[in-house]
Amino acid sequence: MSLSGASERSVPATKIEITVSCRNLLDLDTFSKSDPMVVLYTQSRASQEWREFGRTEVIDNTLNPDFVRKFVLDYFFEEKQNLRFDVYNVDSKTNISKTKDFFGKSDPFLVFYRSNEDGTFTICHKTEVVKNTLNPVWQPFSIPVRALCNGDYDRTVKIDVYDWDRDGSHDFIGEFTTSYRELSKAQNQFTVYEVLNPRKKCKKKKYVNSGTVTLLSFSVDSEFTFVDYIKGGTQLNFTVAIDFTASNGNPLQPTSLHYMSPYQLSAYAMALKAVGEIIQDYDSDKLFPAYGFGAKLPPEGRISHQFPLNNNDEDPNCAGIEGVLESYFQSLRTVQLYGPTYFAPVINQVARAAAKISDGSQYYVLLIITDGVISDMTQTKEAIVSASSLPMSIIIVGVGPAMFEAMEELDGDDVRVSSRGRYAERDIVQFVPFRDYVDRSGNQVLSMARLAKDVLAEIPEQLLSYMRTRDIQPRPPPPANSSPTPAPEQP
Repeated sequence: MSLSGASERSVPATKIEITVSCRNLLDLDTFSKSDPMVVLYTQSRASQEWREFGRTEVIDNTLNPDFVRKFVLDYFFEEKQNLRFDVYNVDSKTNISKTKDFFGKSDPFLVFYRSNEDGTFTICHKTEVVKNTLNPVWQPFSIPVRALCNGDYDRTVKIDVYDWDRDGSHDFIGEFTTSYRELSKAQNQFTVYEVLNPRKKCKKKKYVNSGTVTLLSFSVDSEFTFVDYIKGGTQLNFTVAIDFTASNGNPLQPTSLHYMSPYQLSAYAMALKAVGEIIQDYDSDKLFPAYGFGAKLPPEGRISHQFPLNNNDEDPNCAGIEGVLESYFQSLRTVQLYGPTYFAPVINQVARAAAKISDGSQYYVLLIITDGVISDMTQTKEAIVSASSLPMSIIIVGVGPAMFEAMEELDGDDVRVSSRGRYAERDIVQFVPFRDYVDRSGNQVLSMARLAKDVLAEIPEQLLSYMRTRDIQPRPPPPANSSPTPAPEQP
């Protein structure tokens, strides 16, 4: 038996595995219990049409099925993915009689279960059936570590041994328990488990066991995914920085990129809402520092390149994306758009917070929305090179008609960003021009979905690259009844 990690390191998708169980289904059969099957449907983002993704096996004569066949889907951090599960009762017109085991021979197979925090068990693997033998040898198989123990190496793993019957009423032979940690010892030696049947043990005084199962081999192939870190409690701390320079135009005029129309969102608001609504679900406290840059502030007209949108220097956090939008709109009414365009101050602000936490529990994402012309290119490159060694990513969304050559250079896809002969340790900047995602039909929802998908596509791999270079492994997931650790506020 070998155990592998959850998926390949393909970017941007991560494979997730969905196990389906049902309880207390309606009994739709007259002379027996229902024969349930579950069909999974996924929804097309563009057309909202539901399409069948796959089906479980049919389990005969039960109202509480635990399906073995799993659904393996591509998980996209940057998208909202809707799923629908339909449960069917499948009627069979074929009357199949029960298989008999002649001369004491059996058709054995094993079922592996992961224990849950509430004392229940979830099926995670079923071996093939080896026909007509009392000494079966099963083929090697793989179980993802997340499915076997959810990252808890001492969690109980239960294995049931059954004698297969054609009609689905398999005979229970016995069971034994182990753990990932105990299984891993088989890398150096064979491990023998006694198979016990509790009922037989209670009835027969001389009962020893119902046989033994020997683990012949075991190997581990560890490869962590973005989902593993999120399940282990890693928080994404989201910070927003918005360009308030005069080149954006007067917010009171319809030609302004900041124009607050009563009928539709501005490009700035759309970009903020599109990215924020996805990323906010990965931050437990939903408090987001939000800054503006390049404006004159009342009452004295001081130029600021890093002012809190909520006008609170002590606490720049806004409650959720709606709170950020509200503070952004309020700032447009009170500050004077001015200039120049400096990125370095806000990048260094987030970098200072990221530098305080290096254990993998926090990862910082800075969203900069700008109309393009940057005035502190040298300082910004220096800030990015320094930040590339920290748990941090930078997203730049360009709005308006500018060519954005400087933003493309900061993106560093072709040539890694450098400063004073020092290159960025890793790629942490993702730039996209907003105009490439505007839907021609005027559908803002579709525009925002497209933008969020591309803007956030590199975040999972950037997070993984930081964790890998620091040899930081995901923490075991917290118990189901515990609350995630709140993200620290930025200074």
